[in-house]
Amino acid sequence: MSFLIDLSKSAIEKYLRNKSILDVPKDTPKEFFKKSAGVFVSIHANNGELRGCIGTIEPKKNCIAEEVIANAISAATQDIRFAPISPAEIQNLVINVDVLGKPELILKNLITVNQLPLASLDPKKYGVIVKTQDGRTGLLLPDIEGVESPQEQIKICLSKAGAFSSEQFYLYRFSVIRYK
Repeated sequence: MSFLIDLSKSAIEKYLRNKSILDVPKDTPKEFFKKSAGVFVSIHANNGELRGCIGTIEPKKNCIAEEVIANAISAATQDIRFAPISPAEIQNLVINVDVLGKPELILKNLITVNQLPLASLDPKKYGVIVKTQDGRTGLLLPDIEGVESPQEQIKICLSKAGAFSSEQFYLYRFSVIRYK
């Protein structure tokens, strides 16, 4: 199993059992201690049903390990779409951690869904971020089951941003390193 998956589970378990935040372990690999990045933690039940997903586009903590700890706890306890995870559920959780690459602005102009630069988008390879003129933002990770086209990906992002599909937006793409 991956270090970041183990770190997520340990952070969730410590927080749910003791209401305390896990310290970054001393044996954290350099790549997760010396670097910072945006991170998403997705928690699923054994049946594949989503139980929580929270993340950061840009780093908020000093390193990837701290980002994972904070986002794992938030995904388990603060995703408003779901009831908080209980300590009894911990052993039956499937966790994914996505470490985000730096978002890349696709076009410098505002666009609409009808103006998508399809050649620059691949929902299996890239996640996308939409940002409206007034700053509302939506993000969708890459390789999400059921999302087969860039148009679907963008429509979901616009919905997450609270924007209509007719609104103009800036479009970013990013890659991830996914740990399962």
